[in-house]
Amino acid sequence: MHSDIQKSVYKDTISPLISAVFKGVSQVIFIENAFTGLLITIAIMFSSVSLGIIALLSSLIAVLVGKLGGANRTLINQGLLGYNSVLAGVAISLNLQGGTRFVIAMAGAVVAALFTCAIMQLMEHLNVPALTFPFIILTWFLLLASYRLGVFRLNPNLTPQDLSHLDLHFEGTMNWIEGTVSGVGQVFFQDTFWSGILILIGIFWAGWKLGLYAVLGSVVAMLTAYFLGAEVSMLNSGLYGFNAVLTMLAVGVVFDAKSRFAPITGIIAAIVSVPVTASVTTWMMPYGLPTLTMPFVLSTWLFLAARKALPNI
Repeated sequence: MHSDIQKSVYKDTISPLISAVFKGVSQVIFIENAFTGLLITIAIMFSSVSLGIIALLSSLIAVLVGKLGGANRTLINQGLLGYNSVLAGVAISLNLQGGTRFVIAMAGAVVAALFTCAIMQLMEHLNVPALTFPFIILTWFLLLASYRLGVFRLNPNLTPQDLSHLDLHFEGTMNWIEGTVSGVGQVFFQDTFWSGILILIGIFWAGWKLGLYAVLGSVVAMLTAYFLGAEVSMLNSGLYGFNAVLTMLAVGVVFDAKSRFAPITGIIAAIVSVPVTASVTTWMMPYGLPTLTMPFVLSTWLFLAARKALPNI
């Protein structure tokens, strides 16, 4: 009898909770698959165990916020409340310094879950997905707070730059394979080759089409940025690729992609994300802020909104 109760508790409570937590990680890249989320978490831990733990805790926090707040059970179980919290927790811990950054990251995960619910509600009337907009705005606001509030200690790498004295470095040797893999890995702030490979394996596990489109998005970004004269270091690091990967998946596969031209539209959207990435990166430089996934959000919103009037794209 006691064993049956334990099995029931695991089946009805613990197992769905664990599944929702890992799906919160995988939903960053539009995938509802707990095993994919597990592989991505392991990939993050390759570079930093603490960072992987933060990703999991951030997703768990979002799940608990959803449950305590009485959110739609389907949204919780699919991990749709967690992905912004995952990104916020990881980004905040990476871009701040000092022991308090972990506490701030966890608090940020809570606010990101609340913000996600609010933006979803607002966007529902426009029939446009919230995407990662809540994570972006929250992270930018917290990083900007560092200039006024002492507890927020900004990472020294985020130094405001004067655009009139901008020092660009175009020299270097292109590494197409590394750049392509890093373009996928950078979706989760991972710039190591094997972390990117493991993330790719996780995506292919969820579906070969998703994996193929993720690689295609990164390759398209690399080629576009290269022919537009981008810095080689940014290309090799995948910093032009990750927004294109997300845009390619969103426009070409995930959202209203019913037209036979959707894959082509996804490629075009991925191409557009490259100059948008360059523009947003430049826009953020005087404030010392990271670009994050704003180019993906802007490019995807543009094409999804256009699709309302032009359904054949």
